[in-house]
Amino acid sequence: QVQVVESGGGLVQSGGSLRLSCAASGSVFIINSMGWYRQAPGKQRELVATMTSTGRTNYADSVKGRFTISGDNAKNTVYLQMNSLKPEDTAVYYCNLDLYMVHIRTLNNYWGQGTQVTVSS
Repeated sequence: QVQVVESGGGLVQSGGSLRLSCAASGSVFIINSMGWYRQAPGKQRELVATMTSTGRTNYADSVKGRFTISGDNAKNTVYLQMNSLKPEDTAVYYCNLDLYMVHIRTLNNYWGQGTQVTVSS
């Protein structure tokens, strides 16, 4: 049973920084691709950043130059460094992972439970 747990959210002032973490555990797997999404109240969930196994990254225009996605395969952990935060970044942030399950040789997709980020003006 794979578990995906985010942490690092909180309340920060405009212009501040936060680093979100997403840790996967519970089975033998390889992280194939990773992503962060967010959902603000009354809005649809939207892509923030993604990274493939080859290191190719993609960012939403609204976060380019401010957010950085990275991963540590040894720790099975994915990060989102968020700098120069703005009130419009306020949302629940979700981690999404494509994991190659070594024992059953399948590629499965997992979501974390979300972590709240609130940016005050």
